[in-house]
Amino acid sequence: MNKPVEKQIVRNIPLWINNKPAAAATTRMGDITNPATGLITAKVPLCNEADVDTAVQAAKAAFPAWRDTPPLRRARILMKYRELIDAHRDELAALITAEHGKTLSDAGGSVQRGLEVVEFAMGIPHLIKGEHSEEVGTGVDCHSLRQPLGVCAGITPFNFPAMVPLWMYPVAIACGNTFVLKPSEKVPSAAMRLAELFKEAGLPDGVFNVVHGDKQCVDAILNHADIKAISFVGSTPIAKYIYETCAKSGKRVQALGGAKNHAVVLPDMNSATDLDFVADSLIGAGYGSAGERCMAISAVVAVGDIGDALVATIKKKAAVLRIGPGAGKVDGKEPDMGPLVTQAHRDKVAGYVDKGVAEGATLALDGRTFNSKEGFFLGASLFDHVKPEMNIYKDEIFGPVLAVVRVKTLDDAINLINANPYANGTAVFTRSGGAARKFEREIEVGMVGVNVPIPVPVAFFSFGGWRSSLFGDTHVHGMEGVRFYTRGKVVSTRWPDANAVPTGFNMPTLG
Repeated sequence: MNKPVEKQIVRNIPLWINNKPAAAATTRMGDITNPATGLITAKVPLCNEADVDTAVQAAKAAFPAWRDTPPLRRARILMKYRELIDAHRDELAALITAEHGKTLSDAGGSVQRGLEVVEFAMGIPHLIKGEHSEEVGTGVDCHSLRQPLGVCAGITPFNFPAMVPLWMYPVAIACGNTFVLKPSEKVPSAAMRLAELFKEAGLPDGVFNVVHGDKQCVDAILNHADIKAISFVGSTPIAKYIYETCAKSGKRVQALGGAKNHAVVLPDMNSATDLDFVADSLIGAGYGSAGERCMAISAVVAVGDIGDALVATIKKKAAVLRIGPGAGKVDGKEPDMGPLVTQAHRDKVAGYVDKGVAEGATLALDGRTFNSKEGFFLGASLFDHVKPEMNIYKDEIFGPVLAVVRVKTLDDAINLINANPYANGTAVFTRSGGAARKFEREIEVGMVGVNVPIPVPVAFFSFGGWRSSLFGDTHVHGMEGVRFYTRGKVVSTRWPDANAVPTGFNMPTLG
């Protein structure tokens, strides 16, 4: 594999502040690399405290007017925004593929899932309606309100440059907040284009701002006194750090961490048709996007005697996956899998394959044998007879590696998953309604699929895991997102009346 090579001319990516590109004060710069070629294609500023403060002050100044904008008018801007994202879907997908490496169809699908959150947020006039009770006491009425917080921020990962930011800021902005987004410094271009489209939709200056950077930028966001709430998606150690740092200053935080997602395959899926269905599902869930998904299936739990046939079917199909540049062709067709995001990450994942062999797991398919003249490619790897104490089972690898664990019963499978520190997503494959119901009731995981390998909830539900996969009390988007980006207020009202009962010194009962 080639090391990153810089082109003669690369573009510099600016910040986005007050609805226009802005130069950064920082002098530190990071490289943007095309994972399919290894070429450096752009430079991005790694923001300092001054850069973050400039963005926050723009958002703070815009907040009063945006807060007071009627929700229906906010919704109309989101409607226009939705049309623009849809019209530029292919452009956004191409930006994602160029910086992340995933295939164009995969990138386009992620834009669609983000677009659906915008569609959900368009219903904000209804979503923030309060409740009203008349005559809760003599001459007293009571109603509730949901009001915005102020300046909110989002810190998002490299693997979904458009979808994960779209989980956050459309809901926050629809609720009347202003927003500062820090996308991954590896993949900033999609976020910048989304900001330009938001301006075109009619969003006022300062409501949405974009900064870039590494830990220095993140810490400036976490410690800024004018930021009221922070949303994060990334690894568990960073999610825990963000949660603990924000808790010290009283900020709201929803920090989604890592995952080790299991798919349980029951022995009743033993027909040739069912095995093909399960194997196709697991290959897509495990190797799609080169395994760089927080909802990727990385552990397959084979129950009973299904293991041999299941592993053989997965191996046969995974061995012929088309691997190549996400925007290119392999044998005249779109690749099934593109490169990993960086050389360092590619080597880290390959190192886990080395560890699995050293720990005694059976390597049924070796992705290290895939060779490319350029880029950060790795083939699909499949391990069998993996034990829970092995690192390839315990760690979030975040690459195209599937580990098959064999257990005797469904109870064993449930106990195995419930003992794992991660609890983001899981799935069960079965034809038994009773077994599926038992699984969904007893499994201690935030998102569950029944014959659905990647159970990412639709936009009007909420996304999030349990245990070490979530730090905070609320999941993202859906109604939990609305509640996260607003705070409740209850108002009790009594108007002067000649017959009103005067207030006394006793505890009022309003009866």
